[in-house]
Amino acid sequence: MATKLENGFHTETNPKVTTTMEASHSPTVNPLANGIAAADKLRSQSRSSHNNGAITPSTVIIPPPTTTPSTLGHYLARRLVQIGISDIFSVPGDSNLVLFDYFVAEKGLNLVGCCSELNAGYAADGYARRRGVGACAVTFTVGSLSLINAIAGAYSEDLPVICIVGGPNSNDYGSKKILHHTIGLPDFGQELRCFQNVTCYQAIIDNLEDAQWQIDTAISKCLEESKPIYISICCNLVAIPHPSFSAQQLIPLSLSSKESNQMALEAAVEKAAQLLNTAIKPVMIGGRKLRLTNSQEPFIELANACGYPVAVMPSAKGMFPENHPHFIGTYWGTISSTYCGETVEIADASIFVGAILDELDTVAFSLTYKKNKGIMVEADRVVFPNGPSLGPILMKDFLRALGKRLKPNSTAYENYRRIYIAESGPLESGPGEALRVNIVFKHIQKMLSSNMAVISEAGDSWFHSQRLKLPKSCGYEVQLLYASIGWSLGATLGYAQAAPEKRVVLFIGDGSFQMTPQDVSTMITLKQNNIIFLINNGGYTIEVEIHDGPYNVIKNWDYTAIVNAMHNHDGNCWTTKVHTEEELVNAIEIVLKERKDSLCFIEVIVHRDDTSKELLEFGSKFANVSSRPPRVLL
Repeated sequence: MATKLENGFHTETNPKVTTTMEASHSPTVNPLANGIAAADKLRSQSRSSHNNGAITPSTVIIPPPTTTPSTLGHYLARRLVQIGISDIFSVPGDSNLVLFDYFVAEKGLNLVGCCSELNAGYAADGYARRRGVGACAVTFTVGSLSLINAIAGAYSEDLPVICIVGGPNSNDYGSKKILHHTIGLPDFGQELRCFQNVTCYQAIIDNLEDAQWQIDTAISKCLEESKPIYISICCNLVAIPHPSFSAQQLIPLSLSSKESNQMALEAAVEKAAQLLNTAIKPVMIGGRKLRLTNSQEPFIELANACGYPVAVMPSAKGMFPENHPHFIGTYWGTISSTYCGETVEIADASIFVGAILDELDTVAFSLTYKKNKGIMVEADRVVFPNGPSLGPILMKDFLRALGKRLKPNSTAYENYRRIYIAESGPLESGPGEALRVNIVFKHIQKMLSSNMAVISEAGDSWFHSQRLKLPKSCGYEVQLLYASIGWSLGATLGYAQAAPEKRVVLFIGDGSFQMTPQDVSTMITLKQNNIIFLINNGGYTIEVEIHDGPYNVIKNWDYTAIVNAMHNHDGNCWTTKVHTEEELVNAIEIVLKERKDSLCFIEVIVHRDDTSKELLEFGSKFANVSSRPPRVLL
């Protein structure tokens, strides 16, 4: 039984992905702020988007079609616009050029040319975090295998990214011909096999008879599972008319509906309420699956109802408002926010919501909270200590039902308040003294505002940015699990394109920047006003603290000169190097005032050994883990 929604999409209780011949056209589709799953949007009648606890309107206007769609290229372009995509990050190649003509021609769709396929994938990742779904388009094999590292990262973060590949001519499949852009074998399946491990669905469109069905099924899977998909389209099919593409209005997608088992839900709520209501000092901890499950608002509601202190895992920073009265910071084991770790680990009951206790989130699996008193709320089930796992239970259903059963208990938060002593801040700099990273972040804290979003690159930026107190509605993004260095530059490009109302602030080290610098030029072309702080300490500092060696030292570039070369007097870009606190303060003032509409690049020169204390602890932990002797075989 399908239920029609006002935007023309349907939900269906049958898990099979289907289409319906009832056509519908909607003048608007609302993109999903901060990466809330697009499938959930299509299942609801909500006309707003969620950003770090704040509800903000955000719409993409979809004009009515000017011509009847008749070709595969036109159909795919319109479908992408309909689900909320207004930008495709791309690199042209001979097998996708005709398809790109259709993307360029489609109203409401912008084809963003990137400097590399890897950055195009990173940009689609950043875009999906803000808009709820992203897309990238590349050419056969040489393009797609360059892209695949970024798609693996998006998979690890549960991001719905549509990977579109221009494939070879359909007549070449099975012909035993050896084509260019291959590894010299007539088997074209290498690309597909590579993507099978990093996407939730793969489609090779080599005929027109089922092309419309394959496109719709793939996109539906992407939205339902919040994972990347792979679509390869034979280059000679793109411009050929076919009856399945000839409807004046798009055939609505049909997405399977997810529901909680009511008996399991009631049993889980009863058991959780009993454990938490009998505890003296219970705590709440939020994890990154809050975004995947669209559970950020129910998590806030539960926090308001119970009065527990609330922490977040490092990968979930920004998913709970940091101005909330009971927010106590980041729970990250021995490198937690001040007194946050102690509060969590002495609690006699805890509820982890959406947490993934992977190696980096747990500092090499070193968390010492009371596991026999910890409830783990996963995306579709609730796991009790020394007891059952109950499901299927939707996370947001469980949180809302539990909030009605918990007794208010602020004991743990009151204890936290009693022991808390505010950090005094870094030592003051003397006149002309060399700049220190902790001084840099002191001034960045003062600079942040609600119309900004922070993106943190892998490395010491992780630890410094975790200390930042985010203003209300200030976004925050990090790739902690996959931790691909260089990710943040492309992600900044995509996030900024998805959220033009935000000014994106990027923290990136010199080693990471050397991986993916080219697409600063794309930011300039797109007139983005991002602020990039490049921390130049002459090498891979995070690796130095794990295991030092000459390989961690990199060639120093003239980074501002490189960005100026990309600018080339064409666009709005401002760069500077800062060596002292006085220079930094002056640069930030320029960035916020006369250069508020410019892309701003600030190269921060610091000492090679200038690191956070958290990185020192982190590096020591991982050095010990890496050096464990092998098991003795008996």
